[in-house]
Amino acid sequence: MRVIIGSTGQQLGILKTEEAIRRARSYGLDLIEVAPTANPPVCRIADFGKFKYELTKKEKESKHSATKVKEIKFRVKIGAHDYETKLRHAEEFLDKGNKLKIQLQFRGRENAHKDLGLVMMEKIKKDLETMAIVDMPPKLVGRAVGMTMSPLPPNKRKRRFAKIDTEYVEDSDDEEEDGDEAESAEIETPETPAGAEESPTH
Repeated sequence: MRVIIGSTGQQLGILKTEEAIRRARSYGLDLIEVAPTANPPVCRIADFGKFKYELTKKEKESKHSATKVKEIKFRVKIGAHDYETKLRHAEEFLDKGNKLKIQLQFRGRENAHKDLGLVMMEKIKKDLETMAIVDMPPKLVGRAVGMTMSPLPPNKRKRRFAKIDTEYVEDSDDEEEDGDEAESAEIETPETPAGAEESPTH
């Protein structure tokens, strides 16, 4: 077996089991197998109690930081460019193993056509299906629609949108309502029902 002194990382080379145990006892420490499947197996000379404590600590830290929930907000009237940018960020978050919360809020007379919001959420779900699965399907609560997604296993993820280097910054809630309407192109949503009023512009 290959033997390493845990406190210094010094390698003692490949030793027979009896010799490795004798070396560990001479230091007043234990011989701990850390890589049984290696060829040859790797053992560390260390204090077993301390070794076990450090291992447990690392596992807890890993679980604590393993999954984060990121949120991205959409608007019913969002330009095609902004829509794709938000999906690129969504893929970035999912590719890093984060859960994703999609939030779509209605403003003003958009509340009269909440069906358009549900249509958009279905489009978002479809566009991200190669990166994530839906934990909670689109659900209408008050003036917003929410949906949560979890990343697929790394070997099953397939990005559809180009990678970007800029950091995601959420739109301000105080943004003027006509800000999104100023876009030259908008994503496709069903036409406003006949007789319904259009959202006012300011």
